[in-house]
Amino acid sequence: MVVGGGIAGLVAARGLAASGRDVLLLEGSPQVGGKLRSAEVAGLTVDVGAEAMLARRPEGLALATEIGAEVVHPTAATSAVWSRGALRAMPRSLMGVPFDLDQLAASGVLSPEGLARVAAETDTPVGGDVSVGDLVAARLGDELVDRLVEPLLGGVYAGHARRISAAAAVPQLLAMARRGSLLEQAAAVPASTAPVFAALPGGMGRLPGLVVDGGGFEVRTSATVRALRRTTGGWALTIGPTTHPETVEADTVVLATPASPAARLLGEVVPDAAAELATVEAASVAVVTLAFRAQDLPDTLLDRSGFLVPPVEQRTIKASTFSFAKWAWVRDLDPDVVVLRTSLGRHREETTLQAADDGLVRVSLADLAAMAGITARPLDTHVQRWGGGLPQYAVGHLDRVARIRAAVAARPGLAVCGAAYDGVGIPAVIGSARHAVASVTRAE
Repeated sequence: MVVGGGIAGLVAARGLAASGRDVLLLEGSPQVGGKLRSAEVAGLTVDVGAEAMLARRPEGLALATEIGAEVVHPTAATSAVWSRGALRAMPRSLMGVPFDLDQLAASGVLSPEGLARVAAETDTPVGGDVSVGDLVAARLGDELVDRLVEPLLGGVYAGHARRISAAAAVPQLLAMARRGSLLEQAAAVPASTAPVFAALPGGMGRLPGLVVDGGGFEVRTSATVRALRRTTGGWALTIGPTTHPETVEADTVVLATPASPAARLLGEVVPDAAAELATVEAASVAVVTLAFRAQDLPDTLLDRSGFLVPPVEQRTIKASTFSFAKWAWVRDLDPDVVVLRTSLGRHREETTLQAADDGLVRVSLADLAAMAGITARPLDTHVQRWGGGLPQYAVGHLDRVARIRAAVAARPGLAVCGAAYDGVGIPAVIGSARHAVASVTRAE
């Protein structure tokens, strides 16, 4: 039995079925896929959730190969950051730590004072886990954190650099800091031509259906799991409304839900794990997709894949992805229509998302006009809200996950997986599902 039909649950169900089990996947919403979802905007089917996966981690590409899916990579369009009154070329970096100081200077992202502080790196010792923002600020200054680290981490976690664990989010940066100078080590990293990201032609929203097809497991949607209890032979799950509850039994259960519902289900059977999961906070975000006539967009944007916005700039949107320029397949849908997205919402700043959908569209258009010169009226819009969609990896996250897994592992036939554990990106979530499958099959 698998609870949760996001990509973690789907991969876990497929893995359990491949081991010879009869597998039922239960999903509380009307459709599987979690944050992988497509929608129609101006007659074009595009992603309204996650639109790419890291190509430099193997799990996502391996899954694509397993299911026979083609992958594509972004175009040569370049990204930017809105800083100090202009869109500026994004300098190459490791989560904000520059590979090339001259390139950072030429970008204009930092003030002369900020650049001088970066160049005068402080050799601050690093012990245990620390936040990404505190680590980089101590070595290279606050301005680098405010104008590069914050928008980069905000794009991934919708969080704040000074609250996110370096050990969990950027372990290679923490390892570098323990070895010595960040700047010296970053400058020695060889340039790579390998693509950073990958996607499926037609969108990542296609991935859930492809995983289900031929996966060898049964799916039930609109099947909310309300309780989990131990039985003599395994586990019993209570499903459905309180007025008409249904009990389903299984010898193995994988919980592939967000931290909060996982904590609720584990409350009676693994209280220690439930208590730990209850402390994992999450950020809510919204993705606003806008379609314009191609002739109405400034020519200067055609070679941009999008831009990030640091919180210090006090804009409403935190990023915009120019899907039409970033992905050839999007532009090929209709050369006369261009599709782009904005992203709104950061951890503990949910008031931004309390506006109605048309309000989120209005503030997105206002920010796009101010920062990218887009003043046209869109042909169509779509607002996708992801309430509590991005778990926050606070300092000490890795130790917390280890305690959760140890407590769960003490109950035979039970495992957990999903974005709350090993990373929020698609490959990391797939890896989490593989780990869960291995843990329950190994124990038998």
